[in-house]
Amino acid sequence: MNLSRFDPLTLRLFLAAASTLNLTKVAAEMHMTLSAVSKRISELEKELGCSLFVRQARGLELTAAGRGLISHAEKVLFAINRLSADMQDYALGLKGQVRLWANTSSIIQFLPKDLALFSQQHPDIHLNLEERNSIDIITALTQGRIDIGIFADNVPSPSIEKFLYRQDELVVLVPVQHPLSLKQQLNFIDVLAYDLVGLSEGASLLKRLQDASLQAQTPLKLRVQVNSFDAICRMIEAGLGIGILPLQSVPPEILGKRLIYIPLNEPWAMRTLWIGVRSLLGLTPDALSLLQFLKNTPTIK
Repeated sequence: MNLSRFDPLTLRLFLAAASTLNLTKVAAEMHMTLSAVSKRISELEKELGCSLFVRQARGLELTAAGRGLISHAEKVLFAINRLSADMQDYALGLKGQVRLWANTSSIIQFLPKDLALFSQQHPDIHLNLEERNSIDIITALTQGRIDIGIFADNVPSPSIEKFLYRQDELVVLVPVQHPLSLKQQLNFIDVLAYDLVGLSEGASLLKRLQDASLQAQTPLKLRVQVNSFDAICRMIEAGLGIGILPLQSVPPEILGKRLIYIPLNEPWAMRTLWIGVRSLLGLTPDALSLLQFLKNTPTIK
């Protein structure tokens, strides 16, 4: 197979054709002749040994192979764009790069201010930050795909060197008119009597609640699962349930007006967020600088 057929332009033409199902529109959008576009698509199909489109009088129709190629083409182009952006950073003098993955709790509550201050002190270091769940972060650290990870304390991390980053407090968030709203504090068993709004599968916070419900021998009544703390707040505001989330992830402007929080009287309500690395000895000087900076931030805010 001739890999030259998988050049970025051809893949972009393919994705445009898969989106519009009209080569004339693709040619106009890409400022190319129709014959040139058609030739590139045909050569790609020839090299792959299968048809990507069915040509019809009214336009194109994707084949099964064409649908399968879409995600691969998108991944290749994303990687090429990432490569270009990274190399541009080097060209601009940003010679150091640190790959950092962090869980939602740390990104919502602490990291923005910490990384902004670090970047002021180290403007020549490029921070490549991605939001991931704690389990994926541990896996990436173990495989050496990232330099530093920030994750929750309830995720096993036996082969990771870790250091204290922050502690946060989990609270129960309820609408102001909810039956629990007058309580001064709550035990988890009180919460389990009501419908809950929680995070999606894979989130360390959801795992913490699932483990606690198993210990209490009472199932979670998960009515809605979403991907962010902001979405949890919105769902609770809409009356779809109550939720448990870090106090500092709740927007201050909604507290007291539409929602209130109640302390959770459980030992696991105080969480630790860890900074982890695969090995201190394997860190670049720039990654080590970031690690030392994050280790020295206050553990409670």
